Formats: sequence, C-alpha cells, structure tokens
Amino acid sequence: MRAFIFPGQGSQKVGMGADLANASAAAREVFGEVDEALKQNLSKLMREGPEDRLTLTENAQPAIMANAIATLRVLERDFGVKLLATANCVAGHSLGEYTALASIGAFSLADTARLLKLRGWAMQAAVPVGEGTMAVLLGADIDQAKALAEAAAQGEVCEVANDNDPSQVVLSGHTAAIERAVALVKEHGIKRGMILNVSAPFHSSLMAPAAARMAEALAEMRPQAFTLPLYANVTAAAVTDPDAERALLVEQVTGRVRWRESVLAMRADGVESFVELGGKVVGPMVSRTDKEAQVTSLVTMADLEAFAKEMV
Repeated sequence: MRAFIFPGQGSQKVGMGADLANASAAAREVFGEVDEALKQNLSKLMREGPEDRLTLTENAQPAIMANAIATLRVLERDFGVKLLATANCVAGHSLGEYTALASIGAFSLADTARLLKLRGWAMQAAVPVGEGTMAVLLGADIDQAKALAEAAAQGEVCEVANDNDPSQVVLSGHTAAIERAVALVKEHGIKRGMILNVSAPFHSSLMAPAAARMAEALAEMRPQAFTLPLYANVTAAAVTDPDAERALLVEQVTGRVRWRESVLAMRADGVESFVELGGKVVGPMVSRTDKEAQVTSLVTMADLEAFAKEMV
C-alpha cells in the first residue's frame, strides 16, 4: 500500500514551482488558477519573492498547497501516474491536510486556495505579534515534551503543537512560556530547544479566534465526497466522511498535529510506501518514525520522471 503525503508551513522558499512551471503547462494552469482565485499574483511572489512576503502565513499556506498540487498534476498529466491508481490513502501536515483534501476531490483547487488564504490570515490575526511563538525540541519524545510544557507554563499557555517524529516535538504558546521551556530543556533530558521564526503560536489554544473563523468558512465551503481515505492530523486515524472531516479541520487550528502517530497508524493499516509531493519535509519525519518505511520525495521534474519509471 502507498500513501501520498503533503508538506506544511516552513517548506516555502523563493523559486518554488518555477522549474515545474517552465517545463509543464499542467503546473502553469495550477498556478494561474490559484492566482485567479485569490485575485493575487501569488505565482510571481513564489517565483521572485521577496522572501519576507512569501513567508507571511497568508501567502505561505496557499503557496505551499499550490506547489504540491502542481507537482501532483504534472505527475498525472505529463507522466501518466494517476493518484487513484497509485495511492491507497493521503495525509498532510497541518495546512498539508487541505492539500491532501484537494488531491482527493474534497475541495476544488480554487476553494482550497481561498480557505488557506483565510486560514493563514486568521491564524496571524488571532494573537498580537510578539505575544506568542513556537519552539522545536530536538531529541525529545512526546512524554518529555509534555512534561516540559507543563513545567514551563506557569499559568500561561505552553502546549505540544506538533508531534512530528520520535525525536522532534514542537511547543506553542505565550512567548514567555516558550522561552522558559527552551531554558529548561536540559533539566528534562532534551538535547536542544530552539525558538522558531514564526509569526504566531500555531496549533495552540491561543488560536481559538482563528478556529471560530474557519468554522464559519467551512460551513459555507464544505468538503465533498472523498475519492480516497485521509488520515487526519488531530485523530491520527483514517476519515472518509466529509462532515466529520469538516469538524476535524476546525479542531486542527488549535489541536496537536499528531504526525508521528499518523505515520504509525498508516503503517499499521498496511502502508509500506510514502510519497511526499512538493517538498522534502514530512518524508524525513516518516523515515525517523519508521526506518522500514519506503519514502520518496517528489520536487523536480527529474524526481517525477524517475518515480514514473518505477511505476511502469
């Protein structure tokens, strides 16, 4: 069995998608459709920057999605490798869950772009700049991270945001609490803690205003029937019901991204091969979670051509 997986925020970079667009009309069509949906020349920003504007959450989220869907469209149209004939399920990390949903027909490309633009804006607006942040813990498992978060909170929000793999967990919350957590890592047997260069405390209870805004948006743009099962971030379990997934997408804004558990769940359900489209971020997390899993990352035309040859 094979899973197609999609990256989350942090995988954006100036120049993303440019080679695909130069080589393939399928990619150009994706970028053009996203530009039209957003009434914004996002593809130019992706291609040319500046980096600080691309990194803005409201731009980075639809950009990462557009790049991944363009990669998928090129794979399907230019190389003849169809998602439905190749994959048994899909999953995505944080915003990547929306990309995964677009890949299986739950949302149109235009609606996915609009939802992610709104999601990025709402998450940025939920907490005043400087009041919240995130930190990555290296050499930490989930139990160590939970204990550290509890010790550092001291009446403020300090929560596990991402359980990425057995050696990498991300905390999110009030800036002072996250700074305390980083200062306490050695006491908790954790190798290293680093404050991340992010604009808001994503996937924490501080994101409640953003969750409310997404609930309103998803009431109007509801997911449609899936063509494949999706493993949801907040449950680390397969979901096929659009209404159930709509509720999970709202919960995801404040909830933990249970990526490590999602990988283990897919493995337990028979997935042997993981194919990341549009990045080299979540694939390595899969490898660190289960060294027996087969992992492929598809970013360039050469990557796509090589993968297509394997599928023959």
